[in-house]
Amino acid sequence: MSKILNMIEFEDIEKLAALVKENDLEEISLEVHNGQSITIKGKKCPPPAPVQAAPMLPAGMPAVSPAVNQAMTAPIDTPVPETIKGTPVKAPIVGTFYSKPRPDASPFVTVGSKVKKGDILYILETMKVMNEISAECDGVVSKILAADGDALEYGQTVMIIG
Repeated sequence: MSKILNMIEFEDIEKLAALVKENDLEEISLEVHNGQSITIKGKKCPPPAPVQAAPMLPAGMPAVSPAVNQAMTAPIDTPVPETIKGTPVKAPIVGTFYSKPRPDASPFVTVGSKVKKGDILYILETMKVMNEISAECDGVVSKILAADGDALEYGQTVMIIG
């Protein structure tokens, strides 16, 4: 039998290689003589995928489906999208919403008000300029989605005319 570098028999290396393979070892190292060593490396396996633990539930609490769990964990103030019936009136610019011309006056419109194209619906204050926002169609105000002093974004739906 031949020895490799006068340290270890070739058969012994084959046995060690088989041991590495059988046990899925990354490597095995042996110090054989005068500080010299032999390292036998196996196949590098990818690291195992992390295991995602299921959330801990209090005793007696049933598990729920992901959809129900998401609904249960959603913030309470998250608006639920609803079907809009009618014509949305959107903010044409960014600004502050006012429903009346003066603090002591009546609102321009309320829910149930009949409006005609061109009627003033609300005021949108932008950079100290009061912009009167008019109706673009005839109809009845079915919903008002803003309150006095609300900051409106460009394109935000302010009210619905049905």
